[in-house]
Amino acid sequence: MKEIRPETHPGPAPEVERQAAAASGEPPRWGKGTEEAEDGRFLEGPQTRSSEFARLLRIGADFIRGLRGLHFIGPCVTVFGSARFPESHRYYDLAREMGQRLGRAGFTVMTGGGPGIMEAANRGARDVGASSIGCNIVLPKEQKPNPYVDRWIEFRYFFIRKVMLVKYSYAFVVLPGGFGTMDEVFECATLIQTGKIQDFPLVLMGTDYWQPLKEFICHRMVAENTILPADCARICFTDSVDEAMEHIMDAVTREFGLVWQPSPRWYLGEAGMQKADRE
Repeated sequence: MKEIRPETHPGPAPEVERQAAAASGEPPRWGKGTEEAEDGRFLEGPQTRSSEFARLLRIGADFIRGLRGLHFIGPCVTVFGSARFPESHRYYDLAREMGQRLGRAGFTVMTGGGPGIMEAANRGARDVGASSIGCNIVLPKEQKPNPYVDRWIEFRYFFIRKVMLVKYSYAFVVLPGGFGTMDEVFECATLIQTGKIQDFPLVLMGTDYWQPLKEFICHRMVAENTILPADCARICFTDSVDEAMEHIMDAVTREFGLVWQPSPRWYLGEAGMQKADRE
C-alpha cells in the first residue's frame, strides 16, 4: 500500500471522542480525527496574521497533496457508510458486491479507508483486480486503514478531503452510516441542487435504513415547499446492485463521457503515478 501522509507522528483520538467512547464502554470510533486537529484550530476564530498566513500555506500544501495523489486514479466512484458493520452484516455483503461491480465496470473505488462498509467496498474492488483508494483526515496513532486499500491519502483539513471526494468522483454510493455519512448525502444533494455538479448520481442503498429519511425528504420537505419534487427525484433509493449500476452508467456515459485520460509528466515528478501501486 502506498501512503501519502502529512503527519508522521499523529496524536491520539480527540478528547470528546474518548469521553463518548468511555461512556458507551467502547473504544474510540474509527476516523474521528486527532486531538490536535489542524482544522479544529482553523475554526477557533481570528488569530495572528502570521499564523493565519502560515495556515494558508498548509492549506495550499494539503490541496497540492490531494491533487497529485488523485490525479491519475482514473474514473472513480466513492462509497460511503458506517465503519461499525461487521463482515457478517448484510450491509457489508451489499457494499462488497457493489465494489465488485464498480471495479468490473472500470471504476476505481474510493472510500474513507476504514473498516465496515468502507472495507467491504475496497475489498470488493480488490476481489476483481480494480484499484482501491482510501482517503481521510489524519488518523489517531492507534488506527490504520483497512488492508484492501492500494493507496492511502490523508489530509490535515476535513474540508479539503470533502472537495477531493467530489472532484474525482463520478458518483456517490451511500450505505447506512452516521453523521459523517449524512453529511456527505446532503452536501452532494446541495451541490446538485445548486448546479455546482451536473447530474451527479447519488445512490442510497439499504432502503430499510433510509426509508424514514426518504419519507422526510420526498413527502415532508416537498409538502412544505422547502424543496421541489425534482430535488427528491435526483436521489436513487435502491437495494438492487443492477439498478444502482444502471443509474451510474447511464449518467457517466451520457453526461460525462469518460474520455479524458491524463498522462504523467516525468519532469513534474509524476513517474509511476498512473495508477495505485499494488503489492
